[in-house]
Amino acid sequence: MSVPGASLAEPPVAAGFRSRADRLEIGKQLRATLPREHHAAWSPTASRRDPVDILEESNQLRVPELTPLRYGRMLQSPFTFFRGSAALMAYDLSSLPHTGVHVQACGDCHLLNFGLFATPERNLVFDINDFDETLPAPWEWDVKRLAASFVIASRDQGLSDREGRAAVEACMRVYREHLREFSDMSPLEVWYSKLDMQTIIAMSPDAETRKRRKQIAAKARERTIDYVFPKIVKQVAGQYRFVDQPPVLYHLSEPDAESRFREGLQDYRLSLPDDRRVLFDRYQLQDFAVKAVGIGSVGTRCFVLLMFSEENHPLILQVKEARPSVLEPYTSRSRYDNDGQRVVAGQRLMQSSSDIFLGWVRGRSGFDFYLRQLRDMKMSAPLEQATAAQFQMYAELCGMTLARAHAKAGDSATISGYLGKGDTFDEALADFAVAYADQTEQDYQRLLAAEQSGRIQALRESEM
Repeated sequence: MSVPGASLAEPPVAAGFRSRADRLEIGKQLRATLPREHHAAWSPTASRRDPVDILEESNQLRVPELTPLRYGRMLQSPFTFFRGSAALMAYDLSSLPHTGVHVQACGDCHLLNFGLFATPERNLVFDINDFDETLPAPWEWDVKRLAASFVIASRDQGLSDREGRAAVEACMRVYREHLREFSDMSPLEVWYSKLDMQTIIAMSPDAETRKRRKQIAAKARERTIDYVFPKIVKQVAGQYRFVDQPPVLYHLSEPDAESRFREGLQDYRLSLPDDRRVLFDRYQLQDFAVKAVGIGSVGTRCFVLLMFSEENHPLILQVKEARPSVLEPYTSRSRYDNDGQRVVAGQRLMQSSSDIFLGWVRGRSGFDFYLRQLRDMKMSAPLEQATAAQFQMYAELCGMTLARAHAKAGDSATISGYLGKGDTFDEALADFAVAYADQTEQDYQRLLAAEQSGRIQALRESEM
């Protein structure tokens, strides 16, 4: 059947649609408003808030007993400080000019929030893996946080700023080049694209890198529930229970805790697609405990649930509190009333594939949560003692991945038109990353001074 006047060569254009060429041109014209080299600038304003005030403010409504643990983890190094201070950088980024082009932003886009995990088809993929702060926001905020993380992490590993800059420039170059490629694909091609481990191994520049990547893949495939189960679970009076390791892992003492968890699980179940509900119904709750995770998340209400099938096959779910995004004060409120749903929706939009148990719930006390498997071949990059060349290769993987996420969730052609084909933006971001790394070290010292003066208390796990 044919439609008069229509052809494959000249498809009808929907109202409000613009061609790729038009959007590339719109992006190019944005350079007149905000030249790309202006992204290099960072210097704190005279009215910049005390960073310790911002961190203390972010502790509101957290579990107060865990605040010292959060500070203890942040004070290990300037890099761990950076990882735990997404709220501080969101505040700083909000003071910088941007193009006004929004995407679904990660919100906490640093290099260790990328990693490997298993898809429902049991393939190993590399992707962004932390979405607690996801929200529509300027695309520049993600790339600037990612760029800064490479310089700060490079310093942490004893590499020079020249080597850190090279990693940033590689990351931005790949982001820019792949964003342009994605802008020329159909929406379905972008949606189906992924970076799996087989592709990463095939990209290896030499035999040694190929061997190392195969070893990482093999180790990741071992990190299933069979790996984590014996480390945190033991039998007590004939039943499996989590092993208390306070303040990192411990059971709740509230008498109504079990009823609250069982009630919450029934509500969470309703957030799952019908087929996943059938799978979920084949397990039942046996134990639950508080589990402090990460750095920035410490003090939020995070739990683990131990579940078993009828034939005693274990399943461990992670329950993480979802608070309003740190970006929200500087952009717009989430369209979702439940912040757990905000996290889930953003994760599904940005990732190439998501956990089969990903869902959300609001607890009886009014706190929002999202759930997923505790570990399913999840693994972060082993960057300890990484060489400058390895940092640069990893930066390219992150740049490629972020480009695909932004292309799924935003206007890749407009951003690509702004970035262009040269390295102007890449070099500007490298300058910004070095300047913000200096700022992070200064802010780290302020937190250290706050501990020494008694303003805050920090609990280091080496002292436990």
